[in-house]
Amino acid sequence: MENEISNEAGRTAPAHERIERAATRVKEGTSSVVGGAREKFDSAAEHVESGLHRATDASARGAQRAADKASEWRDRSAELASDARQRADAAMGSVRAFVREKPVQSVAIALAAGWLLGRLLSPRR
Repeated sequence: MENEISNEAGRTAPAHERIERAATRVKEGTSSVVGGAREKFDSAAEHVESGLHRATDASARGAQRAADKASEWRDRSAELASDARQRADAAMGSVRAFVREKPVQSVAIALAAGWLLGRLLSPRR
């Protein structure tokens, strides 16, 4: 009788059967807990994955916008540089024409400009 324990119905059952039933209940409970944890972990992993996908998509869109802006700025700066070159060439042509038409006056203006720059840039005494 040492190996027998009373069950709920008042009948006696061998200890090994009771241990088996307890082990089965523990297994079922463990499986249930692990299954719930697995579901929560899977849900969290899916949430993280979708967040990472959204962040990656947003980063890609931002990089594309930045590349587009850089391309626009490059094109615009090339236009501005071309315009500046054309204006500088036109101004140089005007200066050359003026020097050809009025060489004495051009030399006098150059001397005056040189003297003025010398006065402005020289250290004060």
